[in-house]
Amino acid sequence: MTKAIMIQGAGSNVGKSMIVAGLCRVFARRGLTVRPFKPQNMSNNAAVTSDGGEIGRAQALQALACGTAAHTDMNPVLLKPESDVGAQVIVQGKRFATLKARDYAKAKPELLSKTLESFHRLAKTAELIVIEGAGSPAEINLRSGDIANMGFAEAAAIPVILVGDIDRGGVIAQIVGTHCVLPDCDRDRIKAFMINKFRGDVSLFDDGMTEITDRTDWTPLGVLPWFADAWQLPAEDVMDITSTSRSGDVLKVVVPKLSRIANFDDLDPLAIEPGVSVEIIEPGRPLPSDADLVLIPGSKSTIGDLAFFRAQGWDVDLYGHVRRGGHVLGICGGYQMLGHTISDPDGIEGAKGSVQGLGLLNVETTMAPKKHLADVKGVHLKSGAAVTGYEIHIGTTDGPDTESAWLQIDGKVAGAASNNGKIQGCYIHGLFTSDDFRRTYLEQLGGTSQISDYGASVDAALDALADHLEVHLDIEKIFDLAEDVKNS
Repeated sequence: MTKAIMIQGAGSNVGKSMIVAGLCRVFARRGLTVRPFKPQNMSNNAAVTSDGGEIGRAQALQALACGTAAHTDMNPVLLKPESDVGAQVIVQGKRFATLKARDYAKAKPELLSKTLESFHRLAKTAELIVIEGAGSPAEINLRSGDIANMGFAEAAAIPVILVGDIDRGGVIAQIVGTHCVLPDCDRDRIKAFMINKFRGDVSLFDDGMTEITDRTDWTPLGVLPWFADAWQLPAEDVMDITSTSRSGDVLKVVVPKLSRIANFDDLDPLAIEPGVSVEIIEPGRPLPSDADLVLIPGSKSTIGDLAFFRAQGWDVDLYGHVRRGGHVLGICGGYQMLGHTISDPDGIEGAKGSVQGLGLLNVETTMAPKKHLADVKGVHLKSGAAVTGYEIHIGTTDGPDTESAWLQIDGKVAGAASNNGKIQGCYIHGLFTSDDFRRTYLEQLGGTSQISDYGASVDAALDALADHLEVHLDIEKIFDLAEDVKNS
């Protein structure tokens, strides 16, 4: 029989994704066939899967922790926000619809069926499934029709462990308050709790653990100290990206934080390079004048984010950067923004029509309904360095500067560059995970690469995370709490 356990949080951003990744690695190292699962995720940071769909990037990392390929069944519902009121809904890896919140609520019964279908199919491939919730079960106003937390746990008959975040303060209220507001059926489904992100002497919270245990009757599993190596793992939120270098003689990469920034995992390999500083520029701040590279990332809404880019005055900053001889790299949506025009004849991103791009590349983009999803392999034409990555975009880009293609992907030239080669764009995400390419690219900017094997560094960080959990949590109890998956 396959066993399953669900990790839910007493709030958002309590560290559920990382804990699930760590537990996946812990149990995989013990010889179990483990799979991650998240019924519903909301993120524009997606990964292309082995079966040709897309899931949340966090679930792809968790799959890596298990030692298996990412699959659409690991995250059957992915919400990709396109505006403040609407999101593209990806179901089992494919676009289902673009829905507003009220319409999404009406679709939840159908989506719950799909999540259960994926869950039971995944269960046939594993001995243990570690499930991640979303947000908090204490949001009881959303309990009706819920598919992300207790609604799924109830439908699949899965026990729950609750995680609290002590770093933000009030963790006793987080855990005990959740116990107080939940209905009896949901309260009884939670079997245990743990505390995450403790700084200092863990024993100082012994009395706190006792208070929570006495008030909830849930089993305490331990207190996790702050995991100092978290920065070495791919970030789930763009503001979690930190660099090892903040000052001194380093290469400076600046990244404007677009309102619908997407697939920013391109930044992860750069951020862990000791000789590179990656700075995320918040709206309202100018792009720094001392940048070596301005990297314009992907976007879930290219035309909308182009307007957002201009509203911050970043276009003026970018033109100044180019005049000073600085380098620019646009990836996916950022590539589209660098051209002369972006046309949307079908109104895929909003109103039909065309808008003027930033005009730094002599190319034009036309949006099209069909999304392109693919893992790709190729070479950097100038150096011959091998590259791997993935494409996940709508639209095609063409024009004179594509004749200065700087990549060859699957046997075809790809990307575009300016006459002097300092402004480049392409649709390929994940280029910088390729060690030889990353070294070559940084050298052309005047920097150096000190990470010889990025994949190995991520794998080592996952092992370090697993070691961290083994020391501070009651792993045997966590496994004992997992229950057999009931037949669908």
